[in-house]
Amino acid sequence: MIQERLNLYLIDMKYVRDLHHADDRVSSVSPQIGKQHRIYVGVVVICNKRKYLIPLSHPVEKHKKMKPRADFDKIIDKRGKLIGVLNYNLMVPVTDEQIQRIDLGKMRTDTPADKHYKDLCIDELTWCRRNQENIVNKANVLYSLCMEPSDYKGKDRCLDYKKMEKICDKYNSNKK
Repeated sequence: MIQERLNLYLIDMKYVRDLHHADDRVSSVSPQIGKQHRIYVGVVVICNKRKYLIPLSHPVEKHKKMKPRADFDKIIDKRGKLIGVLNYNLMVPVTDEQIQRIDLGKMRTDTPADKHYKDLCIDELTWCRRNQENIVNKANVLYSLCMEPSDYKGKDRCLDYKKMEKICDKYNSNKK
């Protein structure tokens, strides 16, 4: 499997729901708690011959003080403003059937909010592409640290990738 140029993807909401039921650190998209409009967006990297989607999140106050580490990166725009974060610890396995590439092209029907969101996504994607090698390397190192016996202290912040892979495989076999 070849690592492709990074792009932003949406993930199948039913699949996210299954992952969330297995580990509540996977962001919920449940309508019961008002999260049905949450957009689960990320970049896809190859880890151990599987695709993984690294979630991209809006920064919150605590992110401003955090330093990049093995399971976290800040996305900074060209003006030096923090515009997003990558949570490697929450990356989830995906297949092509579970993801959809986001179209960032401008359309006449775009509302001002749509235009603003697309501009933000373009800035985030630009940063990710400039830092692709680092992103792919960090994801693979973290994956290895969590899959192999290791003394990595941040392992408890990470999803159980083996468990997530089983859910991914089961989800795909149920779709056939």
